[in-house]
Amino acid sequence: MEGGGGGAAHTTRTAEEVFRDLRGRRAGMIKALTTDVEKFYKLCDPEKENLCLYGYPNETWEVTLPAEEVPPEIPEPALGINFARDGMNEKDWLALVAVHSDSWLLSVAFYFGARFGFDKEARRRLFNMINNLPTIFEVVTGASKKQTKEKTPNSSSKSNKPSSKVVNGQAFLLGCEYQSKSESRSKSKLSAPKDEEGSGDDEGEEEEDDHDNTLCGTCGTNDGKDEFWICCDNCEKWYHGKCVKITPARAEHIKQYKCPDCTNKRARA
Repeated sequence: MEGGGGGAAHTTRTAEEVFRDLRGRRAGMIKALTTDVEKFYKLCDPEKENLCLYGYPNETWEVTLPAEEVPPEIPEPALGINFARDGMNEKDWLALVAVHSDSWLLSVAFYFGARFGFDKEARRRLFNMINNLPTIFEVVTGASKKQTKEKTPNSSSKSNKPSSKVVNGQAFLLGCEYQSKSESRSKSKLSAPKDEEGSGDDEGEEEEDDHDNTLCGTCGTNDGKDEFWICCDNCEKWYHGKCVKITPARAEHIKQYKCPDCTNKRARA
């Protein structure tokens, strides 16, 4: 597809130039998913063939068929974004496209980094510049605004520990973009029975101890307390997302999660 690389594959040589290329593509894709969303929605007709959302360095966007050349000039974005349009809630569909767009931007940026022989320091510099930008997913879902509001000067030193994990497929890590709709239920699951005469400090310590004692139903450890966890709505066991191959983005679209064990039991029945 002409313009797939936006000419950047022949001109970018430094981490800063690759970052400018990514920032332009990102701006175009954000425009498609926000200000131009009605036009974008209409172009993603499920009756058409596999369509892709491309962002270009000049901050424009295009919905079109994937490149015909194999291998393509640069990595290709997700195929078939139009097929899921009518089978999902519009906001969920846009969020899904946003996640795939973020993945594509990273793959393009580090493709350039590999092609131009970036060393460890150049790759770190590129990643840090990218990491300072809100993701397309955060912009589209409004999570970037939530994060700004949640950052207050009085944040405690314990804020890096998860205060809850996942309920009904909704992820929540304190200071992250995912919030549980049933945070109180999540905390009650992980908390020991409270003594009515106990102090608030004791309750906080009990809750933290319970979090520390939570074991993953797959690997049997409680490592990675700051990582993404998910709870089975059937057996109520907790799992590392990586152990059951569930990402935070995927969890956003799961109404009721069943772990592999419960799923297999149901299949045998």
